[in-house]
Amino acid sequence: MACSVLLTSDNEATDKAMNVPLNLDIPVLLEGIPHPAMILDDSFRIIVMNRLMEAMTGYSTDLVAGIHGELVVRSNTGNNKGQLYNKVMQTGEGLSVTGDIINSYRRKIAVQYSIAILDQHGGSHCGLLVVVEDLSAREVAHKSGMRNSASLELVGYSPKMQKVFDMIPLLAQTDASVMITGETGTGKDKIAEIIHQKSSRARFPFVKINCGALPAGLLESELFGHVKGAFTGASRNKPGLFSLADKGTLFLTEIGDMPLPLQVKLLSVLDDREFIPVGGEHKVSVDVRMIAATHRPLREQVRNSTFREDLFYRLNVLHIHLPPLRERDGDIRYLLDYFLQKFTKALSKTIVGFAPNAMEVLLPYGYPGNIRELSNIIEYAVNICNRRKINTDHLPPYLLEQQSPADAPAPEPKSIDVRVDNPPPDSDTTRQDNQESWTDIERRHIVETLKEHGGNRTKVAEGLGWGRMKLWRKMKKYGLQD
Repeated sequence: MACSVLLTSDNEATDKAMNVPLNLDIPVLLEGIPHPAMILDDSFRIIVMNRLMEAMTGYSTDLVAGIHGELVVRSNTGNNKGQLYNKVMQTGEGLSVTGDIINSYRRKIAVQYSIAILDQHGGSHCGLLVVVEDLSAREVAHKSGMRNSASLELVGYSPKMQKVFDMIPLLAQTDASVMITGETGTGKDKIAEIIHQKSSRARFPFVKINCGALPAGLLESELFGHVKGAFTGASRNKPGLFSLADKGTLFLTEIGDMPLPLQVKLLSVLDDREFIPVGGEHKVSVDVRMIAATHRPLREQVRNSTFREDLFYRLNVLHIHLPPLRERDGDIRYLLDYFLQKFTKALSKTIVGFAPNAMEVLLPYGYPGNIRELSNIIEYAVNICNRRKINTDHLPPYLLEQQSPADAPAPEPKSIDVRVDNPPPDSDTTRQDNQESWTDIERRHIVETLKEHGGNRTKVAEGLGWGRMKLWRKMKKYGLQD
């Protein structure tokens, strides 16, 4: 999709040089904007949205193209019946307002809503550019008093993350034990901290310990403390983490790695709210809220008798599961932009974004290490990047080793029609395969799949086993764009 745009300036001396039409690729232009953005025509109907806007609203451009923008980006910004759109179109002056929008997941998001005019060659108004800045993260930080900006890395608009966000206030308003599950690197620690910070215990300590990082004897001493002379080297009384977390929250990460003998003592503390320090004689009473986390399948460990069933049910009163990054549709782009801004600011660099070849690697990658791995990848890239945009030269080498060349003469999984496999001898298909290059075959297969699904790009992408951005790039490459 291309558009002729008229450039003007406030400097009269440069107007003549700039007053020329440019043919711009609108989708590529929008992807370069670090916020959700969309283009509307002069009737305020959606022409195209970038991936960030698709993720925020929950709608793809294919589904909402041609629909009035206010019907998709529903807000309380005073834009009823397109009043703000009309004002900008009539005056030619952009405006910016704050308010809330409601996305397709029924989530209310605080935003800064900015509208600017688009002029075509000749000076007449041809449409609007709408940019939406998400203010919800800073709003949550303000309300909860969070000082650690790292806690704001839990951002996203996918349905599974919306369920997580919706559960956090419910988990925070009770003292019941919470079990957080999810793969390594999904942010279990941050969820636990946010639950504590939004609870009535926020002014008391939040204490964390990794149950798999210490041997059994030392872990017991760390949790329950010890008295002087309890063992060799115990030269003084030492309070345990339970005592330090009194009236606050104790977060036991990797609870599945806790030795069985300690599980018995932990269960006793949960039931009686008191314990005896190692080597001690007197009980210590505590008031502690318990949050546990694990990446292990605890139910399977219970069946294998490596985790106590009674402790499992005592800890699993409330449960929240963090989805892996590969299941968070649309969130990867947000996180890439977030970490890019975070690390460029920390290192005082002026990197403005990602080159297309880098995005072709980063967007489809599976991220087995989840958010932690994505963060490390971007930190690595920002550290070694000496240009304005990150490209494949700045990515960790292991990412490129797992990527096959874009035009390699080998079929991609799910992207080859079974009808071309093992054709009968001397068939037309056999002769065609001998004459066509891989790019010819791939283009033909895309065309066939488009016909099969009536041009619905979402279904086409699913049928080919690609993401929508990859399909868009391939269609652009083969000249199949409208």
